[in-house]
Amino acid sequence: MLWLINVRAVIVQSVPWTPSSHCHVRGLSGSEEELPKVSSLFTVMTGAETEDDIPLGERKTVTDFCYLLDKSKQLFNGLRDLPQYGHKQWQSYFGRTFDVYTKLWKFQQQHRQVLDSRYGLKRWQIGEVASKIGQLYYHYYLRTSETSYLNEAFSFYSAIRQRSYYFQVNKEDRPELVVKKLRYYARYIVVCLLLNKMDLVKVLVKELSEEIEDYTQRFNTEDQLEWNLVLQEVAAFVEADPVVILNDNNAVVILSNRLQEGSVPPLEQGMVVGQLILADALIIGNCNNQVKFSELTIDMFRMLQALEREPVNLATQTSKQGTLEPSEKPAKRENPHKYLLYKPTFSQLFTFLSASFKELPANSVLLVYLSATGVFPTGHSDYEVSICFQFKF
Repeated sequence: MLWLINVRAVIVQSVPWTPSSHCHVRGLSGSEEELPKVSSLFTVMTGAETEDDIPLGERKTVTDFCYLLDKSKQLFNGLRDLPQYGHKQWQSYFGRTFDVYTKLWKFQQQHRQVLDSRYGLKRWQIGEVASKIGQLYYHYYLRTSETSYLNEAFSFYSAIRQRSYYFQVNKEDRPELVVKKLRYYARYIVVCLLLNKMDLVKVLVKELSEEIEDYTQRFNTEDQLEWNLVLQEVAAFVEADPVVILNDNNAVVILSNRLQEGSVPPLEQGMVVGQLILADALIIGNCNNQVKFSELTIDMFRMLQALEREPVNLATQTSKQGTLEPSEKPAKRENPHKYLLYKPTFSQLFTFLSASFKELPANSVLLVYLSATGVFPTGHSDYEVSICFQFKF
């Protein structure tokens, strides 16, 4: 195993499985809306109309929708139990989850009128499905390092905001729905940061701040300090790199740390293409009091970008009818697989290191990037310099 310090080269990793359908899925944990029972839907949603008065086809539509919604919830929650390491253990389960969310998204598009009248489908519920798909794309990006899926996540998160799916949430006296909206904003900001959409990040942070202020004023909740901390973290993250670059027109230029076409340095003399391939990387942040957002420190953020190619154009398309359609085959930007570990225990670090090394292909390299608080022991000569990395147990 080679330990590399400074790497910026063309790197290729083959991904053994590509989603057969559309949506790519996994997400952050959060409270789930309880599903109404199918047997009571029609009485609740149709007023004086009895279940027998409803056409059989419409009843079947509502029943099928409830089944897909329930199945998607079960699969989505099960993703939390999948191992975070390894390349093969999670793929079949991800595939099933992708397929169900694809069917659910298309089903609600095709039967919107019936679901509105018979099920009482609300726009925030459509937004929740779109948000889950965005989470799935994002976490599939984390699993595979393919930046095209990061673009897919951005497409769905952007559509939620543009179509105001969560707009009516603030008018309902239900704090758990507002929390869903706040979590959506936090996830959207992370994706925008990774895509270097800094102008949009600032707009989203301002909107999130207003949403949090409204939330804390309307509801006497215990998580006010937690949400204020989220705002402080993202503000510090944005300000961590104060360098501003202007072009000839005095417009701000956002530079990317990712590899771009034509910017790859030539091979050194005597080196052979494909002799060694960077296939895996462990990016570990363990510094005290370091700027971070969520569990991504500023140096982890920069390092993971340095090991990726610049994403291509957005793969998600809008159909002629204006409906958002998940792409079946997003353009791949294959990059080395990465594990992002924030303040791991030694046991966790050893587990991920062992799993990564075990699955390392032939003629491949594993990069370990460790950013930690260092201590220079006393009593050593100037020629004996050692650094002890402090892990929190």
